[in-house]
Amino acid sequence: MEKARKDILTTADTARLLGVSVRTAQLLIEGGSIPSWKTPGGHRRVYRADIEALIEGRAPGTPAPSATVVVVAPADRLPHYERLFSAVGECMAEIFGDTHAALLAIGAIHPCAVLVDLADADGERLALLHSVKANPSLGHGRILAIADGPDAEADGSGLAMRIATPEQAVASLRRFLADAGPVAVPAGAAFPIALNEGQRLAALERSGLVDTAPEEAFDRVTWLAARTLDAPISLLTLLTPTRQWFKSRFGLDLPETPRSWAFCNYTILQKGVFSVEDLASDPRFADNPAVAGEPGLRFYAGTPILDIEGFAVGSLCVMDYRPRVLQEHEAQALLALAALASTEVRLRVAERRLRDALRRAERPAGGRSGAAATGPGMAVRRRAGHCP
Repeated sequence: MEKARKDILTTADTARLLGVSVRTAQLLIEGGSIPSWKTPGGHRRVYRADIEALIEGRAPGTPAPSATVVVVAPADRLPHYERLFSAVGECMAEIFGDTHAALLAIGAIHPCAVLVDLADADGERLALLHSVKANPSLGHGRILAIADGPDAEADGSGLAMRIATPEQAVASLRRFLADAGPVAVPAGAAFPIALNEGQRLAALERSGLVDTAPEEAFDRVTWLAARTLDAPISLLTLLTPTRQWFKSRFGLDLPETPRSWAFCNYTILQKGVFSVEDLASDPRFADNPAVAGEPGLRFYAGTPILDIEGFAVGSLCVMDYRPRVLQEHEAQALLALAALASTEVRLRVAERRLRDALRRAERPAGGRSGAAATGPGMAVRRRAGHCP
């Protein structure tokens, strides 16, 4: 029942989430600008997903923005693209050498952008480019063709562009993915952020995970990470504008820290394992309160946790009180465990979407009353496993 209650808001909850007065929220709800229904007691209730869509400028029920890019390139250039995108914090890249697999992925995940490398004038990739341009229903927001020549619009739609080099294409994608408005982090923050931090924070809100109760599925992951890497501390962190909140923690009593303390600020800006052998000798972290004071941390290794759209909502990390070198097999184990944690996050997002879709299907025209009031009873349940 806890999940269902979190997905359903009162008028006061709605006002708090929107940052408006309760009276303004009442007017929006009563006027029909926000879909709602009445409980048997006559109180208005609102689905959180509708408010999230309103905040993001989407119509209720429309897809959330994606942070996944599909790249199609010659086999000998695939490692180059992997290196380029490994350091890009704004998106996750799905990289293909096979055009048929790429086209299937584009239709399945609706990426925010498609990048097609035509440096070798391959006919199949050129055909894929034309196919994608002719099918806006695939949901992509930008098409980039890598080919020799000056930067130029490839057609009048403004969606397709020809760019000379992979490096220029990645820079163009970062600008395209950047937030349109101000980023919701404290002014003068001393930690780095991605250009689309606002979209990442919206994705974190959509996950519904912040400030929820412990779950065995996540606790198993942190337990395994600590045991496998022989580390006294393992955390599954979620990064809000001001907090580093721990969805799961092993070996640490604190439930959260200020975000400015988070080594994971650097982790979510890349796609592999971010590690620091000696935090005290690294100028980025030497003055961190958790390094300079108690508990006196010295070693850190973490990798991003990605949601269903490819946004890095947080990280899985291990820490130690002594300097150490991360071994290759340890890095691979951490990546595998982070993939398991990412799958758990995606399952929860998918469950919320299924609940939202079922509620919308039962909501009568206008979405104001009726069968939708039974929505909480329709929540999808998952059987929890057992933590070691």
